Amino acid sequence: MRNTSWCRVDERSVSRVTALRRSKAVVQMRWFGFGFNAFGQICVQQELVKGEGRSEAAEEVKVINPTEVSDHVDRIRASWSRRASLHVDGDGCVCLAGSGTLDSNDCRGISTVESRGCEDAFISESHLTLAFPDRIECWDLQKKEKTPSWSMEIKPQSEGSAVAFPLVPGGYITSKPPFYCPLSPHLKAKSLALGGEHVILLTAAGAVYTWGLGSHGQLGHGGLTSEEEPRAVEALWGMQMRSVASGGWHSVCISDGGDLYVWGWNESGQLGLPSRGLMKASQEKSSQLAGEFHQDVSTSPSKEPQEGEKHEEVFISIQAFPALLDVTPSCEIRTVSCGSRHTAAVTTTGDLYTWGWGEYGQLGHQTLTSSDEPQPVEFFRVEQMHVVDVVCGAWNTFAAVVKEEVASLKFPQNHSEKHAP
Repeated sequence: MRNTSWCRVDERSVSRVTALRRSKAVVQMRWFGFGFNAFGQICVQQELVKGEGRSEAAEEVKVINPTEVSDHVDRIRASWSRRASLHVDGDGCVCLAGSGTLDSNDCRGISTVESRGCEDAFISESHLTLAFPDRIECWDLQKKEKTPSWSMEIKPQSEGSAVAFPLVPGGYITSKPPFYCPLSPHLKAKSLALGGEHVILLTAAGAVYTWGLGSHGQLGHGGLTSEEEPRAVEALWGMQMRSVASGGWHSVCISDGGDLYVWGWNESGQLGLPSRGLMKASQEKSSQLAGEFHQDVSTSPSKEPQEGEKHEEVFISIQAFPALLDVTPSCEIRTVSCGSRHTAAVTTTGDLYTWGWGEYGQLGHQTLTSSDEPQPVEFFRVEQMHVVDVVCGAWNTFAAVVKEEVASLKFPQNHSEKHAP
């Protein structure tokens, strides 16, 4: 079940991006990346290619400033060390960047011809999976083979009955053998996201089911036990959801009204809830900067409560039930994606918010600081860019943008999107 591509699925985001791509009146969508770049999966700088000094190369491992990825890319899928760029326009093709590739235009084991006609994909550290209208192909990225290591024929889907990849008719696709896993037709699955070792599914009726590893509360059932079969997240009953996403050990979903619900592991603030680990790290850093002796803040005399006193601060390490996350100022969430230990969400007004682990600059705040509160990525506001989609790799983030004047033409009534059919 393990998959390191940290997927999120949002059908409305896909259809919105497709509409942008097909509109002749729209300036081309642009993709920006930031975060972990040790394999050149975001960008390849001259310093890295020529090896001009150790310090320059080390700096480029962490891309803290949002950097434009490339032109003519319709969708991006990412894993820990790789990025797959989908060019769905025309005949369509997939190219890879990152580990094992020569440059951003190299397709390791997958030529442009062999991926032509591809409609979607996801990538892990071991396999690239391509979705065609009539088949699914899995290519082993550790080998340079001329044929896929596994393939499966599927029936072409009508527009009204189409499901979002990695869902396929009758089941879903994972990144490790046996690749295909069946699903009960009674679930009426609409979309599905693969986490580190758990799965989250959205039904056509807006209900959420989870299964797999539950050791960090990522299943949302109130405990830390695992589930072998899909089990409804009962805390969400009565609320219709329209999108789901999963990270390494946390899960997220968006309600039909644009509210964000989170659960699972919060060690790095990836749920946007108060994290004791981040508080301790912040206090220790402040002490060091002030020239004080390093000490464990949890045992600091100045922080210990006196008799009869109680701590006012509440920290959450594991959130085993879904919790409503407030993004301030109040806004509606359009789409969301999860990395290993960070989360990124796009609002209906085109703003990008990120939170969680930020040691590689994956939050886009032009620092290496982690955060347990959703913070806007100011770069896109300053550049007057409207964010329309976001995709997280394990330790990095990719955002799709258009200029604000283009967005105003395409989204004149952003506030009503939640009521769209």
